[in-house]
Amino acid sequence: MGTALTARDILPEEANALLVGRVWDEKAGGPTPVLVDGEHLRDLSSLAPTCAQLLELQDLVKSLEDKTAFPLLGKLEDYLSGKSGKLLAPCDLQAVKAAGVTFADSMLERVIEEQAKGDPKRADEIRARLAPVIGENLKGVKAGSEKAAEVKKLLQEMNLWSQYLEVGIGPDAEIFTKAPAMASVGCGAKVGIHPISDWNNPEPEVVLAIRSDGRIVGATLGNDVNLRDVEGRSALLLGKAKDNNASCSIGPFIRLTGTGFEVEDIGTLDVSLTVTGDDGFEMSGVSHMAAISRSPENLAAQTLNANHQYPDGAMLFLGTMFAPTKDRRGAGQGFTHETGDRVEISSPRLGSLINWVDRTDRIEPWTFGLTALMSNLARRGLL
Repeated sequence: MGTALTARDILPEEANALLVGRVWDEKAGGPTPVLVDGEHLRDLSSLAPTCAQLLELQDLVKSLEDKTAFPLLGKLEDYLSGKSGKLLAPCDLQAVKAAGVTFADSMLERVIEEQAKGDPKRADEIRARLAPVIGENLKGVKAGSEKAAEVKKLLQEMNLWSQYLEVGIGPDAEIFTKAPAMASVGCGAKVGIHPISDWNNPEPEVVLAIRSDGRIVGATLGNDVNLRDVEGRSALLLGKAKDNNASCSIGPFIRLTGTGFEVEDIGTLDVSLTVTGDDGFEMSGVSHMAAISRSPENLAAQTLNANHQYPDGAMLFLGTMFAPTKDRRGAGQGFTHETGDRVEISSPRLGSLINWVDRTDRIEPWTFGLTALMSNLARRGLL
């Protein structure tokens, strides 16, 4: 999978960031919640056996003030190299949810997918026709606002309204299930593309860690791997386009709020994407969270509320403004992944999430679910 990762490759720029996560520890023989201490990891299983329980602690930040109170597990690089184990997604029992169509650029691309019916060769022509009209009207529009209602009326009169625009700037956000609990992969793992897809892309996103009471307690990065041709054929195929083996990556760690990094800071983050292929192809760009059409707090409130609870908390993808269009296989065919691609999603305050692309049927199957986790923790005396 390319060059082995180092701690410097994935950690945030700020040395004082309070980071928690999860590793598979070979010595313990199972998953272990961890605290990052410099370039070392400390074992938090005595505080909570799962990450979901860890994030539910009311005084978590205070409990982590003295890092030396927790046993030293080893060097982070020993888990990145596979010597002592591997990094896992920094969540376990939480529901993994995602908000769709939350940026103007991605709204336009979803409409293009819908119009193209999954055919990437038609995308450029449709983009040229729709971008000057829809794109201009969407700039600066906040979802659910009076301005959004005016734009909806205008586009309806022009017969350009779409189900994607409804969830993009209407009052109700699109909140869907990205992956089952325990199915997400972590930094350094392979991410999967279904072999039926010829038009797909990474979706670099900020991911909220939300407690069961709805409080946002941290943030991390995620790759909402997407099959554009499948969803373009029909929005009812969203599950097939989004939820496949290793199609959800989260990490490297959750940065906790309340230590110089606050919920308000999440809305100001910059998120970079770099894709590097074995064929010499490279694509990069930067997404600004300030351009989101709904605030992180609004999306969290639409996910957990009096009408819908998640007793183990939730991880919520906030959406992406990236819909890569750079031609790869030929003129007018746009971007799609090739196996072996290195995908790096990074933000200076959250670190870097790095994965390599392979086919879903070639990646190791997902077998360690909730039943296996409970059995493992019981065997280790942690329940």
